[in-house]
Formats: sequence, C-alpha cells, structure tokens
Amino acid sequence: MPEPSPDAPSLRGPVRARERALAPDLARGAMLLLIVLSNTAFHLWAAEHGPSGWHPVDGTPLDGAVQFAMITALDLRAYPLFAFLFGYGMMRLYERQVAHGASGRAASLLLTRRSLWMVAFGAVHASLLMAGDIVGAYGVTGLVLAWLLVRRSDRVLLGVAAVLALVAAVPAAQGLWAVASEGLTGITATAPPEAPSTFYYAAGEADWAAAARTRITTWLVVTAAGSLLGVTTLAAMAAGMWAARRRVLEEPGRHLRLLRWTAAVGVPVGWLGGLPSALVHVGVLEAAPAAIAEEGPLPALQSATGLLCGLGYAALFTLAAHRIAARGGPGRAAGAVAALGKRSLSGYMAHSLLFAPALAAWGLGLGAHMGSAGMALFAAAVWLVTVAAAAALERAGRPGPAEALLRRLTYRRPHRAGAPNPV
Repeated sequence: MPEPSPDAPSLRGPVRARERALAPDLARGAMLLLIVLSNTAFHLWAAEHGPSGWHPVDGTPLDGAVQFAMITALDLRAYPLFAFLFGYGMMRLYERQVAHGASGRAASLLLTRRSLWMVAFGAVHASLLMAGDIVGAYGVTGLVLAWLLVRRSDRVLLGVAAVLALVAAVPAAQGLWAVASEGLTGITATAPPEAPSTFYYAAGEADWAAAARTRITTWLVVTAAGSLLGVTTLAAMAAGMWAARRRVLEEPGRHLRLLRWTAAVGVPVGWLGGLPSALVHVGVLEAAPAAIAEEGPLPALQSATGLLCGLGYAALFTLAAHRIAARGGPGRAAGAVAALGKRSLSGYMAHSLLFAPALAAWGLGLGAHMGSAGMALFAAAVWLVTVAAAAALERAGRPGPAEALLRRLTYRRPHRAGAPNPV
C-alpha cells in the first residue's frame, strides 16, 4: 500500500491553542532577550575590538562590566538554547502529524518543506538587515535532521547528542592542556590571527547596496558553518528532540529531578567556562592574543560549556513556567513574554528591523556613538517593544506576521484570523 503524500488529508495543521504549553513559549520569549543582547557587539562598528573580535576593548568601566557579564553568561550560550528549542519544536511537529495519522515519510516531507522556507527567510533577512542571521542555518540543519534523526529511537537521539557533545569538548580539552603546559601567555597560533573587525557584519558600511553584498556573503558562510560544522548546535538540537519525545517542557512536573539537575549543573559550568575569557577581556588575566582569538583555547572552552549552559537555561525557564502554572497561570508580564515566544520568528526578525536602520552606518549611524552598556539598554528596550507588540497580537488573536507566512507556505493553506501559530 503506497504511503500518503505530504499533502494527504491525514496531514493536520499546526499546533492548536489548547495544545500549547507555557514552558516552551516562555522559554522562547526569554531566549529572545538573551539573543538580542548577545548580538549587540556586531553593531558597535566604530569601536576598537579585542582579539576575539566579539567585544570592544574601549569604553567606560560600566561598558567593561557589561562586556564581562555578556562573555560569561551570553556569548556562545544563547544560541545552544535556541537550538535546543528548535529541535524540540521539530520533534513535536513531527509527532503531532504522525499521531493524526500521517506517515513518517509524509511528516518528514512537511518538515523538509518548512526547513527550505526557513532557509529562504534567512536569505531575505540577511540580504536586507542582518548578516549573522541563524534562521537559514537552522533551516539547513532541519533538512538534515528531518531525515537522519526524527524517526530514530530515544536511545539514538540521546547517543547522538552525547557523542556530539564529546566532539565539542575535544578542542576545549586540547586547549586546557595547552594552557596547563604553556600558560595563557605562551599560547601561539599556527598562523597570524586575523585583525579583529566588524567588517563582515557590514554595520559600518555607509552604502546599503555594498552592505547587502557583504551581508549575504557572510550569511552564506554562517549558514554553511553553522549548519554543517556547528557541533554544539547539532548536539543541542538532538537533545531537544529527545526531550520532546518525553514532553519535558510540556509536562515538567514529571521531570523535576532532571530539570533541577540540568539547571544546577549546566548554568554554573557554563558560566565558569566563560569566566576565563571574561577575565582576560577586562584585563584581570594576561593572555597572548592567540589564546583568546576565535580559534584559541578559551573560545573553545566557552563553546563546549555553552552547550551545557544553554540546556541549563532551558531547564531554568521550564522550572519557572512550572512554578507559574502551579500558582494559577501566567500574569500579565509572563503572559506577554510567552506571547512573544509564540511569535519568536517575528520577534527575532523585528530585532534587526529596529536595530539595523538606527545603528548601521547606512542608516542613522548611532552605533558609532554607543558603548556596550548603552547598546545593552537599547537592546533591552527593543526586546520590550517586541514583547508589547506580541501581547497586543495575542489579545487580538492574531499570529506574528512571519509565523503566518511560514505557516501558509509550509501547509499550503491560508492562515485564518484567530488561528494558532506554528511551532
């Protein structure tokens, strides 16, 4: 008997309102604050950047304090959280389709179509506004995972996540051995490190067309490297898929021990892994430029521990949602953040829409006149604007514009007013 096509009647629409759980939406909404903060350094295009190229080395003591906090708690930590939630959403979408009667192949094809459209969304986002777009990279990764992992057993999913985590830990272990043997000041590079610059993000380019060419070139590299070489991203997605099988975010009361241990271990380990880089950046520790450069041992340690930190953040947000639900449900503030989480793709792209024209040299150029602290305040304000907009859409029963378009393209049917959003 032939399997049904991906457009067979057994394919259902996206998640319904009554099927939504607070924890995934709350986690996505809070995650967007971490992401918009972690992206701020790209827009400080007139500042002098350190060897890692991520953060400026000039500014006030308050700027230094903000940089220290970001390096410790955000850099290479927010995106593993994003990846975990993306993998979780992929698996839940697949399982809902299969539970509704679709074949595994049909559900996988639906995920494939969705991932292809995500790549297209990312390309448009990058060409217009944001070189560091990761929607395209996650779309490419989704294409791979939809066929390699989504129909595998729990044991395979957990094994893949563990193996990839170990692979990510190898450069960190090698770096720690080099530091123990040579000291931070004795680390040397096999080739001279490239001078730190924000050039590849094109924020300092005054001509919009030239900036667009640079952005799309950078996006192609980010998309290829992030999807094919991003070991921590793949590990986080596989872990998210395993967690979705067990409904960890939707039924946190059944997994409190796992969540508490993940938060208690992941967050401290993640912060400790970022601490050496932060101390070097603010001048408390002395290190050779090669130690802190992008391929150096300290960023490798940040990346490996960032995976644990991202999972720890997911556990923390889920525990918070469990407590909120136990107290009678979300209030206005938590409800607004969760509303943004339902519209996370729109929120993510809205960040760029509010950031780039105001900060880039081809726009108002305000990025040339701001430091890390001011930029962090600006980012928090942008996030609050998206929270308020999402809350207004929630009250009106409307989806985010990006979610509505992605749903229509993926399911090939128009979005009805008041209908729920896709995962």
